[in-house]
Amino acid sequence: ARFGHSVKGLLTEKVTSCGTDVIALTKQVLKGSRSAELLGQAARNMVMQEDAILHSEDVSCVLVLEQQYLTMISSCLVPSVERSSNLQDQLSHLLK
Repeated sequence: ARFGHSVKGLLTEKVTSCGTDVIALTKQVLKGSRSAELLGQAARNMVMQEDAILHSEDVSCVLVLEQQYLTMISSCLVPSVERSSNLQDQLSHLLK
């Protein structure tokens, strides 16, 4: 009876130890699963940032073109304004 009781105690210890090992293994698998999820989220965020950077680059190119256009327009307007000022002076001199 004593030997049988010892075997039952050893068996109980082994079952408990295996149960603990299964719990530890389950926690590790869940942690690995969470890591994969976090890596996937990081990859998605990186793609979104890349899209935002590319969009910003496109907008920047458009703004450079608009700046060049406005510079060209202003360079054309300055002589016209100067001529207009001269014409106003001549007109006011004639009306006197």
